[in-house]
Amino acid sequence: MSFDANDGGPADDGVRREILTWDDFAEASRSVAADVLATGFRPDVVIAIARGGLLFAGAIAYALGTKACGSINVEFYSGIDERLPEPILHPPMLDAPALDGKRVLLVDDVSDSGRTLAKVVAILGDAGAEVRSATLYTKSHTVLEPDFDYRRTDDWIVFPWSALPPVQVAAAEGSVA
Repeated sequence: MSFDANDGGPADDGVRREILTWDDFAEASRSVAADVLATGFRPDVVIAIARGGLLFAGAIAYALGTKACGSINVEFYSGIDERLPEPILHPPMLDAPALDGKRVLLVDDVSDSGRTLAKVVAILGDAGAEVRSATLYTKSHTVLEPDFDYRRTDDWIVFPWSALPPVQVAAAEGSVA
C-alpha cells in the first residue's frame, strides 16, 4: 500500500489517498477469506455489490471455494467524496427470494457511510438469507460495521481497477487511448 497525499502530482488536491495495489488486493482477498472461514461461516453464495465489490467478491469466492456468485447493482457515489442522496438499485435485479435459507457473504469494496451495505443487508435479510458482510476497507464513520474487513482508513481509496479513467477511442484513428 502506498499513499500520495500532497505529493505535488496531478492529484495534489489536498485529499489524502491510500493506493491499493494488485498485490495488496490478492493478499487482502485471501486474508479476508481466511477470517471468514475462521469463524465457521461457510457461505452458500457470495454476492457482490456492483461495481466496487465485483472483483473482491470473485476473489473471495475462489479463495473460499464457493461457486455460487451473484451481484446487486447499487449506485451511491457520483465522484470523489460525492454521493447521491440515497443508494439507488439498478437493473438487472438480484433474485433475492432465491436466497431464502441460504448463507450469504455480501461483499463490497468499502463501507464508507455504510448506507449501501446496510440497504443490501436489509434486502437480503428480508428475503430470508443469513447474511455476513465483508469489505476491503471500513471507514470510522460508517453506520454499518462489516463482519469482516481488511483495513480501516478514512483516506480516499484508489483501487487498482478504478485508478485510471475510462478507455477512450480516438476518433481520427479508431485507436484506444
